[in-house]
Amino acid sequence: MSRSYSIVYMGTPEFAVPTLTALHHSAHRVIGVVTQPDRPKGRGRRLAPPPVKVAAEAFGYPVRQPKSIKSDPFFDEMQALQPDLFVVVAMGQILPIRLLTLPPLGAINVHASLLPRLRGAAPIQWAIINGEPESGVTTIQMDAGLDTGDLLLTARTPISDTDTAQSLHDRLAPMGADLLIETLARLADGNLQPEPQQPEAATLAPMLSKNDGRIDWHRSSIEIDRLVRGLTPWPGAFTFCNERRLRLFRTRPLPIKADAAPGTIVQGFADELSVATGDGVLSILEIQGASGKRLAIKDFLCGCDLCPGTVFS
Repeated sequence: MSRSYSIVYMGTPEFAVPTLTALHHSAHRVIGVVTQPDRPKGRGRRLAPPPVKVAAEAFGYPVRQPKSIKSDPFFDEMQALQPDLFVVVAMGQILPIRLLTLPPLGAINVHASLLPRLRGAAPIQWAIINGEPESGVTTIQMDAGLDTGDLLLTARTPISDTDTAQSLHDRLAPMGADLLIETLARLADGNLQPEPQQPEAATLAPMLSKNDGRIDWHRSSIEIDRLVRGLTPWPGAFTFCNERRLRLFRTRPLPIKADAAPGTIVQGFADELSVATGDGVLSILEIQGASGKRLAIKDFLCGCDLCPGTVFS
């Protein structure tokens, strides 16, 4: 590498930690870390630091947690640091243009999709929900838009029919770290050719809420299975049995037809739970009651009598 850079790192969730770690062990110099404020978490609603803050403090980096990165005091702080560039990974706030253009080399973002596909806050989840055959990570030169900057480098990985949002996340996070280090090396060597995104190929991956997890049993078995996998571990796919909320963690589409309305439990073996869908049957393999633990369906059914003909909604 012909040059190392002074970098302000901006990121918040667990996905952003491997990239910070890779920078820490590289020849580049992290001169500050910016992350979201601590948030209430858990049943006790105690303030908890974001994962990037925990990692940054372990590395000994100064951490800033502005309520808004658009404020004048924050801009002045960044200006005083005189970074060569910003590296941004799932920061959770949109950088204003005056901040993006402050460092001489601008800001480089690591995004968890094959841009321009799946721009937005939840690309990992939507890749699985949508049935994408592959996913990946992309580095871009940030501009004022949402994930619209010029493409730098891309790395790909296939999506299997058993991948969850968690398993895909765990593959993509270290891939993003490696890709960022490669991007900086090629930038330093003058061997990086930005490429404009093609707007007509763009798709969106909007933020998800808990309500997005409610299962519509009129959908196909494959679509419901993708929803379950795409929303595991968060926000979770769920259904109701009368007024009881049941969360589904693992399912399997079955190549059979059901002579029952969608959402109806159909006859199966004693230790199975099969539900009619819009085009067939979905077997539920792992489930959780409203106040219980995540259980294999055989164990769940030992303490819960769900008979054929019962309807989920």
